[in-house]
Amino acid sequence: MKQARGGWKEVKGLPSPGRHFMSGNQACVWGALTAGCRFYAGYPITPSSGIIEAMARELPKLNGHFLQMEDEIASAMALAGGSWAGVKSMTATSGPGFSLMQEAISYMVMTETPAVIIDVQRVGPSTGQPTKPATGDIREARWGAHGGSQLIAACPSSVQECYEFTIKAFNLSEAFRVPVIILSDAFLAHLFEPIVIQEKINVFDRIYIPGQPPFGPTDDFSAPSMPCFEDGELLVVTGSSHDQWGNRNTQDAKKQEALAMHLQNKILKKRPWDTEEMLLDDAEIIVVAYGSVARSAKWAIKEARKQGLKVGLFRPRILWPFPSDRIREIAGRKQKFIVPEMNQGQLNYVVREKIPNEVISLAQPNGEIISPKRILGFLLEGTW
Repeated sequence: MKQARGGWKEVKGLPSPGRHFMSGNQACVWGALTAGCRFYAGYPITPSSGIIEAMARELPKLNGHFLQMEDEIASAMALAGGSWAGVKSMTATSGPGFSLMQEAISYMVMTETPAVIIDVQRVGPSTGQPTKPATGDIREARWGAHGGSQLIAACPSSVQECYEFTIKAFNLSEAFRVPVIILSDAFLAHLFEPIVIQEKINVFDRIYIPGQPPFGPTDDFSAPSMPCFEDGELLVVTGSSHDQWGNRNTQDAKKQEALAMHLQNKILKKRPWDTEEMLLDDAEIIVVAYGSVARSAKWAIKEARKQGLKVGLFRPRILWPFPSDRIREIAGRKQKFIVPEMNQGQLNYVVREKIPNEVISLAQPNGEIISPKRILGFLLEGTW
């Protein structure tokens, strides 16, 4: 008799509980293995190559499977196969490779296929500066895949968070049945810091209920039951519009709309937001920072406070879906918002869409981290 499975469980932190010293790329690897990733398909590309090297070395020790594919298109599509075979699956890439993966990401959204994709961002466009950090892919992580469906993207700012956010990415991916993006960058990937790995860590496995429809829409916008190929279900996995059993249906307008709304609302209705907020109660200037730049922003804010400026931090730890309601709540007064970014101002435009306040962009697309002193100087000048 078939048995239901899935849900929360406790596992031991890998490589071992306690203090470790490792890079951001290494932390992503151990976070993935702790979360239960046992299939990796990828293609090497700077500055993410440390991840593929470590996964090739460590996965076989855990009875996992590693495949080096011929390119990033094949890598992303292999994730779909691995996931439907019942295995938690991951890949890592950077700018040009992430662009190639967009069609597969759209396919995984439509087929409600969980997978984790780490994008170690570097300077673009095109080949750009392969070894330099940037955050020019954040809009692509939200809107790159055609069809406009909702995705989840997490944005760590420390090696500790690279570990924790990778586990969280797998949990979100399995719970919502959607590909989840981790937006790292070249600086964070190669930064070495001490981290602490807990003895017991909670991880989530996708829910399977025998005989239940494997696709949406669901009545409450929850993720549907997900069988794997060996469960003996009548399973059709198609990127075309389909009904709850996977049967292709490309002509029914009502069913297509219901499916599209399900793919969006199963995420938005649950609001998987996560923010870090600092010194906002009396802030007259709010810095909206994410990823590596948030490190610079924190120092600058503390120093600006010493010089009498009422400055606070609003940091989306999960960048997509953007925490729109929360930023509106804190924008009730006439604060000014400053958005420092390692690109031409991509999140700046998002913040402008969400609130009526004055929003100022501090953009730096030159392949270097925005320094704490530059943010501090920008705050102190006050000429913007």
